[in-house]
Amino acid sequence: MTPLPHRTRIVVLILAAMTLVAMPLVARADYPAFEATLTEPGGVIDLSAPHHLAVSSDEIKAWVERAATALTHFYGRYPVKHVSITVLPGGSDVNGAVEYDGRRIEIHVSGDTTHADLVADWMLTHEMFHLSQPELDDDYTWMSEGMADYLEPVARVRIRQITPERFWRDLVEGMPQGLPKPGDRGLDHTHTWGRTYWGGSLYWLIADIHVRQKTDNKKSVRDAARAVLDAGGDGSQDWNIDRLLDVYDSGVGVTVFKDLHNEMGGKPVMVDLDELWKSLGVIFDGQNITFNDAAPLANIRRGIIAPEK
Repeated sequence: MTPLPHRTRIVVLILAAMTLVAMPLVARADYPAFEATLTEPGGVIDLSAPHHLAVSSDEIKAWVERAATALTHFYGRYPVKHVSITVLPGGSDVNGAVEYDGRRIEIHVSGDTTHADLVADWMLTHEMFHLSQPELDDDYTWMSEGMADYLEPVARVRIRQITPERFWRDLVEGMPQGLPKPGDRGLDHTHTWGRTYWGGSLYWLIADIHVRQKTDNKKSVRDAARAVLDAGGDGSQDWNIDRLLDVYDSGVGVTVFKDLHNEMGGKPVMVDLDELWKSLGVIFDGQNITFNDAAPLANIRRGIIAPEK
């Protein structure tokens, strides 16, 4: 099966959420399941999944381990000491993922999901990133979802689970959906799916660029996210936005996150995406991604996707 384009992610998430609302809860006793315990540096994953899938228990475990590896490389450890991941049958392919309070993830896998579907999946990595940052008030859901939506592919491209071309193509195709439309009142007050997910992801991309520019490419949003996790701000915690922004900025040693929130949170900001891609040296002809290493921010582009050390 051809992997879902990144631009369809938000539609999938919304449809999955609607499906979850409509579906009765499936108790573990209602289906035969295998159980496994997976160990990552700093954390333990208790995995439960149904037997009756087209993919084997070993393929399910490898899928979970791939997602966990992306988080472990990104943070230097798994973000929580213990999490339960329950794979439930139903839906289409991989769908309907939800993270609960930094302790539990549920995700649906259909009976005809293939090995290729699991390898291409991004959703489990996305939900694992929610384990790593605190809960915020509803006005700032875009911050949490933007974090997970941007850091997920960053983490995967840096360990070559996806290619640089795929990484940039997904952003180029998807980011227009995050731009403000007529009537927009800024990210804090405009809770459409496009602004929540893609608008939040755009905020994080711009923050990454600004941090790298101000620190000569020595710091990035990874340092900000790590600072919050090191301060105890995992998914089991509730923080206010000011505390979060302060710790983000302290993690990178420059004021970026708070300034960018002041700029984009309360009013619409139209980002010239064509100019942004040009400055980064990302060229998309409608089919293929190529790179211009003479572009002004080419070094920033290379830093964003540089392999983990």
